[in-house]
Amino acid sequence: MQIELNPPHGITGFPLGMPADALQDAAAALGRIKVTDEGRSSQFSYMKVLALHPQFEIVFHLEDGKSLTAAEVWIPRPGPEDITVSFRGTDVFRTPALQLLPQLERMGEPIVRGSGLYPLAPGLPLGFTRVAGHDVPLDTDGEPRYFQAVLVGPVGYYDSL
Repeated sequence: MQIELNPPHGITGFPLGMPADALQDAAAALGRIKVTDEGRSSQFSYMKVLALHPQFEIVFHLEDGKSLTAAEVWIPRPGPEDITVSFRGTDVFRTPALQLLPQLERMGEPIVRGSGLYPLAPGLPLGFTRVAGHDVPLDTDGEPRYFQAVLVGPVGYYDSL
């Protein structure tokens, strides 16, 4: 399975702006889904659809309670399927984090590193996390070697930061 990140338009099969009903149907084709705060839209709580594939998860954010506003893909786990999550031909979960960020910068994308665990490419917009909830290989900086999740949002998604 190939999942292509296409910021600011979405990910393979899930364009930003996709209506909630269509999103739930498409997400169910990946595996089991869990819907929280259905139709809800507030500053502190909004609708999310979690797609649970046997080897990965995707959290679909519907911040307006009606349509897809961001998609957060989590690192695939080993299993029978070959799953690749890529951006412009680069596998974002098999390229070490300390190599991926400079690669994005060479593509002309400024990176906001912040604490280092949650770097952003706000012009795309892509947001990454290196935080892992389990033991993973560490890099020379003591943090997870690979990104654990990547979020694709619409234009301006990180403007308020």
